[in-house]
Amino acid sequence: MKQAVYSFIYYKLLGWHTNVTIPDYDKCVICAAPHTTNFDLLIGKLFYGALGRRTSFMMKKEWFFFPLGCFFKAIGGIPVNRNRKNSLVDQMAQRFSVRKKFHLAITPEGTRKPNPDWKKGFYYIALKAKVPIVLIGIDYEKKLITATKAITPSGNFDKDIQEIKAYFKCFKGKHPENFVIE
Repeated sequence: MKQAVYSFIYYKLLGWHTNVTIPDYDKCVICAAPHTTNFDLLIGKLFYGALGRRTSFMMKKEWFFFPLGCFFKAIGGIPVNRNRKNSLVDQMAQRFSVRKKFHLAITPEGTRKPNPDWKKGFYYIALKAKVPIVLIGIDYEKKLITATKAITPSGNFDKDIQEIKAYFKCFKGKHPENFVIE
């Protein structure tokens, strides 16, 4: 029933399309880009729900106030304290180790503003958890979300990040001026 609702909203009401060729892994880190608007969360959740899949995402804890916090947790939100000196990589790798199925979506830019220096956490979470990184591109111009590539982290971040960034070069965010790849 949920999938039908997500599909109706995503495909019929909003007019979006999908191009998905990657398998439905039991566990994976989802690297989603470009991230240029808060609407990316809504579109991404509708997309993933229309596929019949469930994903979690990390969000700064300041957004988890009542009643928004209840909503974000219900749709897979994980509040994180970005000020504390704790290892989010270790925390998320632990979540992977205790769950049978777990998909964690992360926007590597870490902001909706132009940022060529992507955060590395998504990569190191996948490496430590020994799970693939699924690349999901959001294209507002074409109203298309594409998931056609997954990589297994090799441990060579510099080499792998070049391949990852190359995948996202052709996607246009809602505010394309806020997406920079170097």
